[in-house]
Amino acid sequence: MNNSFTLQQLAEILQAKWIGDPDYKVIGIASLDKAEPHHLSFLSKKKYEGHLHSTRAGVVIVKHDVSVPERLNALIVPDAYLAYAKVTKLFCRRVKPQAGIHPGATVDPRAVVPPSVSVGPGCYIGPNAVIGENTEIHAGAVISAGCRIGVDCIIYPNAVIYHDVVLGDRVTIHSAAVIGADGFGFAPSREGWVKIYQLGSVRIGNDVEIGASSTVDRGAIDDTVIEDGVIIDDQVHVAHNCKIGRNTAIAGCTGIAGSTEIGENCLIGGLVGIGGHLKIADNVQFNGSTAVTKSITEAGIYSSGTVIQDVHTWRRNAVRFGQLDQWVERVKNLEKHVFPEQEANSNKSD
Repeated sequence: MNNSFTLQQLAEILQAKWIGDPDYKVIGIASLDKAEPHHLSFLSKKKYEGHLHSTRAGVVIVKHDVSVPERLNALIVPDAYLAYAKVTKLFCRRVKPQAGIHPGATVDPRAVVPPSVSVGPGCYIGPNAVIGENTEIHAGAVISAGCRIGVDCIIYPNAVIYHDVVLGDRVTIHSAAVIGADGFGFAPSREGWVKIYQLGSVRIGNDVEIGASSTVDRGAIDDTVIEDGVIIDDQVHVAHNCKIGRNTAIAGCTGIAGSTEIGENCLIGGLVGIGGHLKIADNVQFNGSTAVTKSITEAGIYSSGTVIQDVHTWRRNAVRFGQLDQWVERVKNLEKHVFPEQEANSNKSD
């Protein structure tokens, strides 16, 4: 793979204006403070514009409103961070495995695996599974019976996809992720818990990425659904019958309880807990560690919890929090004595 690009080549790829030497070459990307002359770097926030005077980067990506020192080669774009995201693909050194089935893989004869697919050592592909063109299935991954995997997917080592799961095109499943495990369904009885067999599946749309060690459980009756463009970080749990709307982003260690529906273009911070059977509107943002216990019907930014404090202050305030109900009642009683006319008017309105 060619990981060397000239300023002019990068400008054409990004459809950007450029200033400097069109033949200047870079072979990698680095931050402004660590870049060397053979590196491409970027400035995404104008408040750090002063760093351009000290950087050793060979080429910088900047917005139109940034003043670039004369010594620097630059790519001028409307959104520097977005441009940086696009060029990272050019410098990715991940080696695409060769097409073909490794001798150490086990592929059921009833599975459909085109010649363009790569199947690594120790993989298992079950009966009636159908794999799309140019998909990569890395070492130790499991594709169970009846799965449908789209084109240009990447299933990283030791990921497990249970039976009858459907993945769209260009889906990436990272290592140790589990897609389609049983949802947490049990009915209580005098003899103990009775398992509710999970009869639904998981349907994942196009251009979805699911992080390492994350789990998406299959539905109890209907399917769990992850729509197009969703990105899910590491160690996230999506419970049975959830629906995650298009282009929503979910950060690490988030847990979403069963049958909750999350809208489109939502941003869910790390360590968020979302209760079951809730509905979250489009364009909602939950800050990190938010506990979501009710449906959210309007777009906006939401938080919960208390600010960080030293432990002694936190303990005192935790005790006081438990006394809030008593204090509210005391304030109400005081108001009755201090403002009796307000109490009288309140009774009349009732």
